[in-house]
Parts: sequence; C-alpha cells; structure tokens
Amino acid sequence: MDLMAMLNESADYIRSRIGDEKIDLAIVLGSGLGDMADEIEDAVVIDYHDIPHFPVSTVPGHKGCLVVGRLEGHGVMCMQGRFHYYEGYSMSEVVYPVRTMKVMGIGSLFLTNAAGCVNKSWKPGDLMIIEDHIKLIADSPLRGANPEALGPRFFDMTRAYDRTLIGIAEKEAEKLGIDIRKGVYMLFTGPAFETPAEVRFARAAGADAVGMSTVPEAIAASHMGMHTLGISCLTNMAAGILDQPLNHEEVLETGERVKKDFSALVRSIVRSWPVFF
Repeated sequence: MDLMAMLNESADYIRSRIGDEKIDLAIVLGSGLGDMADEIEDAVVIDYHDIPHFPVSTVPGHKGCLVVGRLEGHGVMCMQGRFHYYEGYSMSEVVYPVRTMKVMGIGSLFLTNAAGCVNKSWKPGDLMIIEDHIKLIADSPLRGANPEALGPRFFDMTRAYDRTLIGIAEKEAEKLGIDIRKGVYMLFTGPAFETPAEVRFARAAGADAVGMSTVPEAIAASHMGMHTLGISCLTNMAAGILDQPLNHEEVLETGERVKKDFSALVRSIVRSWPVFF
C-alpha cells in the first residue's frame, strides 16, 4: 500500500470516530503537557493502537492517544504524545500523524516540547517560542518518493514557523505576565542526552535549545503548507553548563512545575489563533 492510501485509510478511520466535527487546529502535546488534553470539551479519545498504520508511543509522559474536541472556541485534534526517531521509527513514521492531519484538511499545527536549555542567560522553566531550527542529521522525513498531493519535491523553509503566530504567542504571553523567550531549537536524535561538547557546538552554531523532536514535524508541515507554531519548555540546562548529570525525571519534574503557566499560555494562544483559509 502506498503512502497516500495509508494516510487516507488512517484519516477515514478518525473521521468515522469523530463524525462531522470541524477541526481548525492540530496540537502536539510534548512531555509534561499531555494532561492538557483533559481540558478539551466534548472529547473523543482515540488510542493510537486503533488507528490504521499509526505508530505507538513508548516514552514515559506520552499517553499515546488522539483527543478530538473543542478548546477555546476551536475544533482541535491533540496528540497526547508524539513519536521519536530514537524509538526506532523512521523519520517518515515520526511525521505520519502530521501528514494524516493535513489529509484531513487541518491547515494549522501547534507543536510543543520539552527541551534542554543551551542559552546560559536563561533558566529551567523558561518557555521559548521557536523562531527557527537547526537539523544537521542526515536523515529526513521527506526522504524517498514525494507524493505530489502532499507538497512539492523542493520547498522553502524560510518561514517554517509562522511569523503571525509568533507575534500572537508573544502578545498572549505578555498578557499573562510570562517572560517568554524566542530562539533557535537544534535537533539531536537521542535517546542519549547531548554531550557537553555537542552543547558547546550547538551554542556556537546559534542554538538556544536542544531536543529530540519537533523538527521533523515542522519540516513535514512546511512541506504541506501548514501554518506552524512551536514552543519549548526549557526543562533543564543542557549538558556541561551545570556540574550535574542529566536525567528524564528532571525533565518531567520541571514540566510539572511550569505546567500551569504553559497550559494557560497554550489556551490563550489557541483562543487567539486565526482561522487560515
């Protein structure tokens, strides 16, 4: 079965579960933010296991469900947990859900994640709007045959992260009294955290944060012409900045500590999210 046939089969199954619900916006809830899906009204919860051709989440803090309903006046489709290259999935599999969403007619994507802080002027618990990203990993989610129905073979990445949405995020953060950062996110494959030398390299390259997700999804979304916003919760200082080891528990603990502010910001941004045509 070719990719488009698989995507249509996945989309048809989701439609069979949600009926005629109009979806304006897809949201990927990263580590520590999955509980926000519990705030969605009139929610339909679909286990990834049940969706044809969908991967399955294997990471602590990722519930592995698609939640569809209403949030702040918008029809939303939320991923409670995403897929990562380090889990053994191909880059194409990592972005499969985003492609399914586009096939369903969803034109906007809100990406969230937990990330390591590279910028020494910032601190754990800060929130960062992603202005741009760096991907030096050779593999690509678009490697292989290009389905023209999804997008062109070659495409522009100058504005992978929508400038209008970045402006909205800044304004909503200001309203909430959140001192939000803006910066560059650099992708590493994981599951090992970055080494101190890699963090120094990332800083020299212009990165403010490092992580193991988001970039493949942003690339696929840009290919398909989706309006994309990305926000990182900086859950720890990256390796070598502090004289202490890194662990996933710290990521989850910091995410839990700032979850209230992060959730409030996400809701406020969703409330102001424009409907793109």
